[in-house]
Amino acid sequence: MQYCNFCGRSADEVVMLISGLEAHICDDCVEKAREIVEEQLDRAGNSKKNTRYGQSPRLIPPREIKAFLDQYVIGQDEAKKVLAVAVYNHYKRIQQTEVGKGKPADPDAVEIEKSNILLVGPTGTGKTLLAKTIARLLHVPFTIVDATVFTEAGYVGEDVESILSRLLQVCDYDVSAAERGIVYIDEIDKIARKQDNPSITRDVSGEGVQQALLKMLEGADVLVPPQGGRKHPEQKMVKVNTENILFICGGAFDGIEKIIARRVNTQVIGYGKARTEHVDRDNLLRYLSAQDVKQYGLIPELVGRLPVIVHLEPLDADTLQKILTQPRNALLRQYKQLFALEGIELDITPDAIQYIAEKAIEYKLGARGLRSLCEAILTDAMFDPEKELKGARPKKLVVDRQYAAEKISRSGLNSQRAA
Repeated sequence: MQYCNFCGRSADEVVMLISGLEAHICDDCVEKAREIVEEQLDRAGNSKKNTRYGQSPRLIPPREIKAFLDQYVIGQDEAKKVLAVAVYNHYKRIQQTEVGKGKPADPDAVEIEKSNILLVGPTGTGKTLLAKTIARLLHVPFTIVDATVFTEAGYVGEDVESILSRLLQVCDYDVSAAERGIVYIDEIDKIARKQDNPSITRDVSGEGVQQALLKMLEGADVLVPPQGGRKHPEQKMVKVNTENILFICGGAFDGIEKIIARRVNTQVIGYGKARTEHVDRDNLLRYLSAQDVKQYGLIPELVGRLPVIVHLEPLDADTLQKILTQPRNALLRQYKQLFALEGIELDITPDAIQYIAEKAIEYKLGARGLRSLCEAILTDAMFDPEKELKGARPKKLVVDRQYAAEKISRSGLNSQRAA
């Protein structure tokens, strides 16, 4: 007769007896051993459930957040200031909640509500980069989702719950870490209502998606399919509470300037009383309000759940030149590194940098247009360095305004000027 070497029970008294080289253990003792191991790991802070996002984010003052953003994002000082304060207050609120856990509720305590953020600005002004950089600083789970793929539940496309599926995947399915994360919903303006009046029919990828987002943005327990709901309908749902998840929504809102212009009355016809204060017609976004976003096509309930509205300034030539050269991962530094790996020194003159910035404004592509221009200028040199260097020793490629203009004129970009 075989016995468990831990508890002494025989094989007849247990469900299963596992044999080793010189000993045996029963299923009950295995289960107790597992519980002891998990308890000891939890005490040591080495639980398997702990991920790289296991700790609460460190509270960083708004000044430090903005200083960190300044290293990666040029300009947009007002947007960075508002964003830094909103993120700081959000994680201060989370810490207050965590400190109060397990204590009896104080009836007189002030409950701080969540303030989600809406970023509005032309394409290429740094909306996504701001959100990415803040998540890197705070070391919290961060994911970017595109609002254009979402449809109302029951239609072809993705459900809004897949937003949280991606957040879970980023933090290795650690629910507690995901519940402190940041979600950036890009192209939020693409789900705007197609007409100003509430729809009596289905607006599958517009108003319907906005309504589905409401509870998630406000804070609720959401049942999330870990691998996406459409392809794996048999999977178990994971409950995620969105109360402490910070949602940052961004969009270009193309054409919203016309709505703002009508509201601030920049063109008075007839005997209407003209506005006495000066209106900056080149940057109407500075007068942006929740009323304009609502008129653009976001439903009032959604606008109300995005109380912090930040506008991003259009980029001028001086700012674009700084973007090319000043950030830690500046575009020209990247190209210099690429050429350095080939043993070639790349020298781009100030007048060439000015020319690239002027062309980017002409094409109206913002900072994203800078990479397209640099690629057009340097592709020949990267394809056949020896031909461009013309036997120069040491290997050094000098890009001046004339060289840049010649390469741009030969590229397809020259025919893509904005109207």
